Amino acid sequence: MGFVVLITGANMLIDGSVSIARKSRISNIVIGLTIVAFGTSAPEFIVTIFATMQGNTEIAIGNILGSNIANILLVLGISAIIYPITVNRNTVLKEIPFSLLAALLLGVLANDVLFKRNGPSVLTMIDGIIFLLFLAGFIYYTLRISRLKEDVPENNNNLKEFSYFKSFSFIIIGLLGLVLGGKWIVDGAVEIAGFFNVSQSFIGLTVIAIGTSLPELATSAVAAVKKQSDIAIGNVVGSNVMNILWILGFNALIHPIPLNPASNIDILMTIFASLILLLTMYMSKRHVVERWEGILMLVIYIGYIIFLIMNR
Repeated sequence: MGFVVLITGANMLIDGSVSIARKSRISNIVIGLTIVAFGTSAPEFIVTIFATMQGNTEIAIGNILGSNIANILLVLGISAIIYPITVNRNTVLKEIPFSLLAALLLGVLANDVLFKRNGPSVLTMIDGIIFLLFLAGFIYYTLRISRLKEDVPENNNNLKEFSYFKSFSFIIIGLLGLVLGGKWIVDGAVEIAGFFNVSQSFIGLTVIAIGTSLPELATSAVAAVKKQSDIAIGNVVGSNVMNILWILGFNALIHPIPLNPASNIDILMTIFASLILLLTMYMSKRHVVERWEGILMLVIYIGYIIFLIMNR
């Protein structure tokens, strides 16, 4: 039932978002980076809020890091295998580097031990404010590029266009479907994982991370099938930025988040995944994630999961 609701929600979210983009003369990449990104990050937000408030910070951190790694290597990998993803120049030069910057910022703020000799590493209220200030800059940028003439979508008769009421209804129902479907899948997966008595960190990095990344996977996969590359890539890049700057920022603002030194391996993997995406774009003259590159991303992700199983 979770998968059925999730896929249905993804379809409705894509249709409603693209319709609004066409009617409002707003580009698909901006829709992907804002509305879709916020919506598909909702499961991570909900899980992280509950985990942090209940003191299960390993699940909270593992969920965010695992989701960001899965978004690039698993989600974009599968999406590229379905249909090669063409990325526009602005995304290559600005949005993807910004997601890498967010990962690097987390690496710096999460390692207090580098700047002081005593005391554990903790994401504090000050760190939360820093994250949210960077998020404000990112949102300002997305609103600014929406005004650029070259960023306005061209007419395409293959894209559906509905009334504003129907479009927003699709988005709302789609988001509800994504959250509800994602929650059902995660709840079932956590029960199964708990049966095998594995660590909270492992559950956060794998079961919950993949579960909460299913909305991104569903949305980007559907976008790839519909050949809406801007939505597919914008959804992933925007969600990765939101996961760190919005979700961790908001959580750190209301409750300090202690970090286990072992999380540095996963932070480095998050940075590495972002670098892979950036290098893939710069190596391709046409800024395309080809099918073979999608397969390579998927292989790297499987290798990472095997590493987690063997070392956690």
